[in-house]
Amino acid sequence: QVQLVESGGGLVQAGGSLRLSCVASGRTFSSLWMGWFRQAPGKEREFVAAQTWNNGRTYAADSVKGRFTISGDNAKNTVYLQMNSLKPEDTAVYYCAASRRLYTRRSSEYDYWGQGTQVTVSS
Repeated sequence: QVQLVESGGGLVQAGGSLRLSCVASGRTFSSLWMGWFRQAPGKEREFVAAQTWNNGRTYAADSVKGRFTISGDNAKNTVYLQMNSLKPEDTAVYYCAASRRLYTRRSSEYDYWGQGTQVTVSS
């Protein structure tokens, strides 16, 4: 089992920045594909970004490219999502997730999920 705990959400004005953290614990997870998703009220869960644990290959959704960056710190067992130039439409609950299937963007293919952290961007 892998346990994931997110933190770093909050309220920020449009144009501002936040950094989300996801601390992983449990089984060996160096081979897992680590992702961030978000879900706004009344909408489906949406892929945001993902990477291999060793900061190798990364993917980001078109809606966040150039604004959000995923990265990891192996020594701290932590994955980050740096979010810059935030927009009101970025408002959502953000989830950290881990998959045994590399390179997937499908939420159904992620095996482990954190509890989520709320990000609210005011206009």
